[in-house]
Amino acid sequence: MDSDGTQDARGTHANPVPRPARPPEIPAMPPRPAAAPGMPPMPDGSAFLTWLRTPRPEAAPGVWRFGYTPRPDEEPERIPTRQLLSGAVIAFLVGWLVWSLLWNGYLGGWWVLPLELFTPDSWRHSDDRVGNAVLWYGYYTLIALTIMLVVGRLGRWGEIWRRFGPPAWNRTAPAPERPPTPGQDPAEWPQLRAAGVVDAAERLAAEARAGLMRDVDHARITRAWQGVRSGRHSLATFTGAVLQEGAAACPHPSGERDLPGRLARHDLVTGQVRLGTTADDARNPYAYRGAGLGLGPDLLGTSLLAVGPAGSGKTGTVVRPLAESLCLHALAGRAAVVVVGAAGAGLGPTEAYDVVVRIGNPESVYDLDLYGGTTDPDEAAAVLAEALVGDLAEPHQGGDTRRSTTVLAQLLGPFWAVHGRFPSVPELRQLLDGAPGPLAALRKGLEDSGQDSLLRELDARERQMGHPGDVGGVLADRVALLDRPAFAGFFDTSGRSRPFSLKALDHPVRVRVDLPQRGHADASRMLARLVLAQFTASVAVREDRSLFACLILDDATGVVTPEAVRGIQRLRSGNAGVVLTLRTLDDVPRALRGPLLGAAGCRMALSGLTPWDGQDFAEVWGKEWTQATDVTDRQIIAETPAGKALHMVRRVITGKAPTARAVTVRQVERERWSASELAHGVPPGHAVLSLTNVKGEHAPPLLVDLRG
Repeated sequence: MDSDGTQDARGTHANPVPRPARPPEIPAMPPRPAAAPGMPPMPDGSAFLTWLRTPRPEAAPGVWRFGYTPRPDEEPERIPTRQLLSGAVIAFLVGWLVWSLLWNGYLGGWWVLPLELFTPDSWRHSDDRVGNAVLWYGYYTLIALTIMLVVGRLGRWGEIWRRFGPPAWNRTAPAPERPPTPGQDPAEWPQLRAAGVVDAAERLAAEARAGLMRDVDHARITRAWQGVRSGRHSLATFTGAVLQEGAAACPHPSGERDLPGRLARHDLVTGQVRLGTTADDARNPYAYRGAGLGLGPDLLGTSLLAVGPAGSGKTGTVVRPLAESLCLHALAGRAAVVVVGAAGAGLGPTEAYDVVVRIGNPESVYDLDLYGGTTDPDEAAAVLAEALVGDLAEPHQGGDTRRSTTVLAQLLGPFWAVHGRFPSVPELRQLLDGAPGPLAALRKGLEDSGQDSLLRELDARERQMGHPGDVGGVLADRVALLDRPAFAGFFDTSGRSRPFSLKALDHPVRVRVDLPQRGHADASRMLARLVLAQFTASVAVREDRSLFACLILDDATGVVTPEAVRGIQRLRSGNAGVVLTLRTLDDVPRALRGPLLGAAGCRMALSGLTPWDGQDFAEVWGKEWTQATDVTDRQIIAETPAGKALHMVRRVITGKAPTARAVTVRQVERERWSASELAHGVPPGHAVLSLTNVKGEHAPPLLVDLRG
């Protein structure tokens, strides 16, 4: 208790609570600045200029060219360290022995004969001791250096110096860079100066030095300048835009100059995105070992097929970087990209795309045009038939797709003539089911407008409805998958929604289509086939084919059909390509696996592949000639008593019987990668990838570390 009768806050004597001796000091407030802090200094453009001036030499397909150092095609012969050091020591001892024999006169005096022949007697027999010493010992030094040079070459002393000396210590130090000449400096825009547009070049160079230019700006303005050179744009318009807006000239329609964030490394000068590093493996060509792996439109123009089980990294290490790269190309005005995947698959943020179609989500701003934006009933019928029943068609030409196209055309043509639009999903389902009311109304409309030819089409459709082999019922069942409450607000044809059509691929647009997976797997596969069919049909009729168009399907299960394979084969000539991913080749009909692997110029087998999938890849990659070394150990049998005694001593020392080794080297033809190696020899996080660019250049199957 205190004197006032209250208990001490420190507690009892048995459990005292410590109290600070004095209250803690409050730190003093910093003095108020005399003036408001200024704006941070503008960043300089040194980082951008360094990136732009980094050399990008020509390289084999798939090599990451940014800062690449070319390597020889064949691996140089590397002598083992033990053999190299022992040979150097033996060569030194031999040289020492030769010098000792010469110096001590065991080999005679012939080695001083050149000195006696080429020098006057007065030099050699003068009374000048210093001169004589310089003459004779200088000659001895010359002879010693000659012997050292000879034995050094024989003992490979230079290789020891390069492998263990200061050159090996300083190998990681960067070499000093020479400043580029004004005519070769890309930051000075020499192509504009050569064309006489000096003012625009000066403005862009100043923006680059000031740090106001990005890699996307450089690529976008370069693309605009190519349009000027090809005659698509006016030189005066280009120059005026550059002088007025600088690095922000010639903007993308969205006004964006970069993506919200980047996960992969991109080089927009070469158009590549880095996916990983080629493993330092004996199965890889020496020129590729340790080099980065970069893909660009020149390789994606032949299409890419990636196969790997769930969790092997298809989306995170392949699809996402490629989608990100193509979005950057779209911002630069070089490409149009459509990415299709399940909702929440991690294909990039919404802000990275211009159009996001969320099928089945009521909050979706955009809708998907079921008919691809065409006004031709026959074209619309062909695309829609491929989406609805393409997976039921036979691999040969003339399967169910052709009959289904005819059935749909018999209904779409009359409906367009009467209503000026194509039917919605409920209306199309009623027409395919043969509902009497809609067919009667359609017939009356045709009769009122005098469309006799279309009336005959409708009559033929009504006659075929009663036949047992009519495919109208199958089409109606497939359309019923889209006539669900979840899709009630989608595929509208009345003009009340904002449908996206793949006819927009004439422009550098970024599109993402989210498919409903949960509870609507069949509808999702059908919509994926629809997008692929519309893509292959749209890129074939584009006016501007200088714009690269690419479709990325994160999961192509149930999408590969005979018509789809034929469409993929035609994409290369239209400056377009597709990226398809599969969990297994079993998701593709057996008759289409070979044609699909043949249609895709770039093929990737990720770790965890099954042996039967690996067999298909092994067949398409073929075989190659290689050297096979056979080593045979044959036991030596001694016949003499001395030989037997020697062999006995050798066996006691080594523990093995004396043998003679025979080495046989022969040329054999073997698979580049066998099915067993693909199934069990690819480490986690790796993949085996073969490449083909649009020029026809090939890269053999490469073991790639996708985590690098």
